[in-house]
Amino acid sequence: MKLAVVISTPEVATPPPVALLSGSFQERLAKAAAIGYQGVELMCARPAALDPAWVARELRAQCLEAPAFGTGALFISEGLTLLHEDAEMRLAAMKRAEQLVDLAAAVCQGTEGLGPIITIGSFRGRVATMGGAGPGREALAAALVALARYAAKAGVRLALEPLNRYEADLLNTAEEALAFVAELGEENVGLLLDTFHVNIEEPDPNAAVAQTRGRLWHVHLGDSNREPPGRGHFDFAAFVAALRQAGYNGYLSAELLARPDADAAARLTYCHMAPLLGLARP
Repeated sequence: MKLAVVISTPEVATPPPVALLSGSFQERLAKAAAIGYQGVELMCARPAALDPAWVARELRAQCLEAPAFGTGALFISEGLTLLHEDAEMRLAAMKRAEQLVDLAAAVCQGTEGLGPIITIGSFRGRVATMGGAGPGREALAAALVALARYAAKAGVRLALEPLNRYEADLLNTAEEALAFVAELGEENVGLLLDTFHVNIEEPDPNAAVAQTRGRLWHVHLGDSNREPPGRGHFDFAAFVAALRQAGYNGYLSAELLARPDADAAARLTYCHMAPLLGLARP
């Protein structure tokens, strides 16, 4: 397993609260590498505004991978969701997601592995805006199938994130998300587990990991208070053991509140998680 940290890309005017590290894009990459992170999860608002060749060069300069590209800024900064009540906004959300797929494919072209991941959490929206659980679920399924098929042509995967009940009105648990992914029937759609949401919704976090074996493609880190690991009460040692037992060998990405500040949060996360993963200390 490897560690990554979420950072925003240069075109994001106001970084989302869960994007870490301060300074320019190049400075954030340098800080991530200096701490010891092996990758960065890039949170983009306007993917088409970025030069993928430039992004790839900057990553290589710091010997960093980009295992995942987050849609959080599309929701937080741009107000876009796949289930937006405005049809034009739904179309814009899908177009922006396709542009993010294009960016991920171009940035990661020629790299080893199963292909980059597009993470989908709050960007999916709420089913209530579509008239309830039934119509909303159908609309979300249709949007994700279309996006998955677009992504598959580029060798890109989608990771659907169960969110806690206070932030989402559909797909709150690993079991619910697994069933939904099975309904979609697209081989390039899997799951993302976020320890902050897992702590709220799962009676047994480790059982949730076991349940997702073979479909768990990405992990977000955040303690029970959404702060860096070690500042709440979530048992990360047991969670990592469950990941190993399930055969997970992907990235664990720091997506959490910038407390006490954006740089310290990234360092605290690495310092807490590195010994659990057998990685070098900073």
